[in-house]
Amino acid sequence: MSNIILELKNVTKKYGKKIIIDNLSLSVESGQVYGFLGPNGAGKTTTIKMIVGLISIDKGNIRINGLDVTKKHENAMKNIGAIVENPDLYDYLSGMENILLYARIHSIKKDRINEVIELVDLKLRINDKVKKYSLGMKQRLGLAVALLHNPKLLILDEPTNGLDPAGIKKLRDTLKELAHKENIAVFVSSHMLSEMQLMCDKVAIIDGGKIIKVDDLSNTENGNNQYIFEVSDIDNSLRILEDKCICNITNNTLIIQYDDKISNIIKELINNDIEILGFSKKEDTLEEEFLKITGGIK
Repeated sequence: MSNIILELKNVTKKYGKKIIIDNLSLSVESGQVYGFLGPNGAGKTTTIKMIVGLISIDKGNIRINGLDVTKKHENAMKNIGAIVENPDLYDYLSGMENILLYARIHSIKKDRINEVIELVDLKLRINDKVKKYSLGMKQRLGLAVALLHNPKLLILDEPTNGLDPAGIKKLRDTLKELAHKENIAVFVSSHMLSEMQLMCDKVAIIDGGKIIKVDDLSNTENGNNQYIFEVSDIDNSLRILEDKCICNITNNTLIIQYDDKISNIIKELINNDIEILGFSKKEDTLEEEFLKITGGIK
């Protein structure tokens, strides 16, 4: 049985007469990294600010662990750890001192402090001044602070901005571990398509304030049933198949679109003495899927 931690139902936000978020609905389960993907201005940050209570909801409702963020705001927020922009850290203090500032306010025990430091892999540098940290380390320290109170939902807005490839990979691995091993629901917004594909279990594509598609990334593939064939004779293969399917040539390979059993095409080629040197299902990358749906990055 699924455990929905974050649920948005028919959420709308207007500024004047302009609709910024239009009847948006989605749900995020515990143990899941959920990507919120869209071009700049699509409504990602506005949505996140409504979730964490920084701006009001004009229509619809948002629930966190079953609690309405408007009617039971304080209790709902207890379930959230969030970094909406850059982590709010003191550079002149050490990583540990930054954590202790928050921990004392919220009566966090020492065991939990050590646990989150281990989770974000900062044990060896936790006593260094934050001004000596890389951007990736600061991001992970911010995660540690956000995780101290054992939130059920972690929200991150464009967390990979400015990170180098090593920092991005480390953050990606950390978020996946938090979701899959600690059973936290992770909601992460980004416009970095390749990273979302590697990081997330599910993705919602938003454009113009509307959810255009929600899909499991493992199932994000070309819905036209396209296949890639490497054959011994491309020209003859085109002639044989021209009345049976849609065929094109790309980079000296045969791209076939066929909505029935692909074994029929394989048999047809073999029966006509065409040698099949290679065969695979053509799948869209997340970038291709995103560009196809939104018409490009705006």
